[in-house]
Amino acid sequence: MGYKYKYLNDKLFNKKDVKLINSVILISSLIVVFLLDLAFGSVQIPIQQVIMILLGGESEKATWTTIILKFRLPKALTATLAGAALGVSGLEMQTLFKNPLAGPFVLGISSGASLGVALIVLATNTTGIGLLLIKLGIIDDLSLVIAACLGAALVLGTVLFISHRVPDSMTLLILGLLFGYATSAIVSILLHFSENNQIQSYLQWTFGSFGGVTWRQMVILAPVILLGLTMALLLSKPLNVMLLGESQAQTLGLAVQQTRFWIIASASILAGAITAFCGPIGFLGVVVPHLCRNLFKTVNHKILIPVVAVMGAILALIADLVSQLPGSETVLPLNSVTALIGTPVVMWVILHRRSRFS
Repeated sequence: MGYKYKYLNDKLFNKKDVKLINSVILISSLIVVFLLDLAFGSVQIPIQQVIMILLGGESEKATWTTIILKFRLPKALTATLAGAALGVSGLEMQTLFKNPLAGPFVLGISSGASLGVALIVLATNTTGIGLLLIKLGIIDDLSLVIAACLGAALVLGTVLFISHRVPDSMTLLILGLLFGYATSAIVSILLHFSENNQIQSYLQWTFGSFGGVTWRQMVILAPVILLGLTMALLLSKPLNVMLLGESQAQTLGLAVQQTRFWIIASASILAGAITAFCGPIGFLGVVVPHLCRNLFKTVNHKILIPVVAVMGAILALIADLVSQLPGSETVLPLNSVTALIGTPVVMWVILHRRSRFS
């Protein structure tokens, strides 16, 4: 009997030890990939020089300091925030809808942001005021960000309003998908009446990019993402209860409708902010939660939420690094890279669907 208990204790210790080791590896990987993203690009900068610049020292070349602090550092920070936000948002959606392929854009938030950008594209094409603003340089990337924010906010408000009146999550999921399809149809109609240069601006936004966020915009983006992540952490216990199903959760005393409202609010804030500032970035929200569940062998959201945030940041930084094609002037569309990374994982999920989502 004593041997049996000793074996169980050793086994439990080993599980905790493995999780601790995995956590250290994740944090270390994040730091390494972050530095690599700063070092590589069309101009390669030695890692030692990157660290020296970050610590406030002087680099061998003044241009390296400018490249790091003005361009690459805000881009890398944006990728870190975006990966964390989309990963956690996807985890919340998969838990809420009990669907392994649910992502942060299932409620039409991405489509709402796209509609806002498309409206700007059409307005600048059809009105004399819009054309004047283009010539004056007033309508630029910032205007697309504002338009995307308003479009995402409109969808968010609609979804939160509906969530109080819809009896179950699956019905809300279907309504969200239908709303996304309708919004996409409106976008297609608007683009049909636009000229080539406006369509190109819109398509450029849909490709996704971490490089368009300035330090001034970071002051807005970072607090919003931190707010959404904090909300998700506070919801970790209700999310664990929601894994049992809404009926069982209600039996255990959980206010299901109220919890569903806050889960949707958190996920929508995270996905909407990133979509507005970086474009509709796919696959990260679907892929990252599955990788973390299998890596840590747990469905406990107290563990998963911080782990998913770190893993999402790592994959976003890797995607950004690959899209830059180090040593080349060419930049690949970010969504193409995330699709290449995410497609094999999604195929694996479909072929190995777990019973916890049934």
